[in-house]
Amino acid sequence: MGILEKISEIEKEIARTQKNKATEYHLGLLKAKLAKYRAQLLEPSKSASSKGEGFDVMKSGDARVALIGFPSVGKSTFLSLMTSTASEAASYEFTTLTCIPGVIEYKGANIQLLDLPGIIEGAAQGKGRGRQVIAVARTADVVIMMLDATKGEVQRGLLEKELESVGIRLNKHKPNIYFKPKKGGGISFNSTVTLTQCSEKLVQLILHEYKIFNAEVLFREDCSPDEFIDVIVGNRVYMPCLYVYNKIDQISMEEVDRLARKPNSVVISCGMKLNLDYLLEMLWEYLALTCIYTKKRGQRPDFTDAIILRKGASVEHVCHRIHRSLASQFKYALVWGTSTKYSPQRVGLTHTMEHEDVIQIVKK
Repeated sequence: MGILEKISEIEKEIARTQKNKATEYHLGLLKAKLAKYRAQLLEPSKSASSKGEGFDVMKSGDARVALIGFPSVGKSTFLSLMTSTASEAASYEFTTLTCIPGVIEYKGANIQLLDLPGIIEGAAQGKGRGRQVIAVARTADVVIMMLDATKGEVQRGLLEKELESVGIRLNKHKPNIYFKPKKGGGISFNSTVTLTQCSEKLVQLILHEYKIFNAEVLFREDCSPDEFIDVIVGNRVYMPCLYVYNKIDQISMEEVDRLARKPNSVVISCGMKLNLDYLLEMLWEYLALTCIYTKKRGQRPDFTDAIILRKGASVEHVCHRIHRSLASQFKYALVWGTSTKYSPQRVGLTHTMEHEDVIQIVKK
């Protein structure tokens, strides 16, 4: 029996098992087995195969955004509209066969946009180059899920399932569980909150399935068995996802309104160029980038060349971005902007910068 058959057997078993208190241990074990087999499926085979053509593109710019969706939902048209790169678009499926990069210039930042081939059902098992597509998506900062507004709900469910099965968690945070394998001493289990979905017995069963018999486990929030398995496996990627419904010119106004009110969703039309500016605003918000401008002593700030950093970056990050030896020679910095009480304010290396702050660094 191959891994794919084992996976489908376990999925069928989970589907036909009733969810109640008596079956929760059984379900927990099945989920642990399922995660284990899926991990084996993703590992490349040990046998030396001929080296295929590379699929991933070199990372460039300040952030990376991956376009994921079924064939013929408008990914290539969107890339051609937003960037200066022309990606071939036609009225048949699988027009795009490799990864095509483009760059969006927005608010002084260069955002790399990757147009990936369409995903089909069963992509996680390797159908239609699905594994390579999903592997590239794992390296992105934000995923834009392109959906056809005329059949969005079905597509969204299928795509989420495919990404979930390869360890990509969309719009979720990492579970607050402390887990540390040890050399001996058995399993010590604690929780700071009342657990409604997991119990000590279930945690031990899941750990035994992974052949872990000595570990320290501390639940700081009420998590499900699936989330606990994610913590044990440890290779899960948690990333923000923006659901973009394209082709809204083909559906009714009421349907557009319903789709637009969903969380993390934007409605657009690439054919009629509707709502693309709002999508860029949302993308900027999801990327959580900040622009910081520099200033030399006695001169006006340079607003043409911004330093792009992640939200929550400190003065030390700014120093490293300018030059790696600057932090060691740092004396103090003067900052103008919303992050300070006074303008200018003298700050140290630990001061947190905000969007569109101006900084002047003084060396020793």
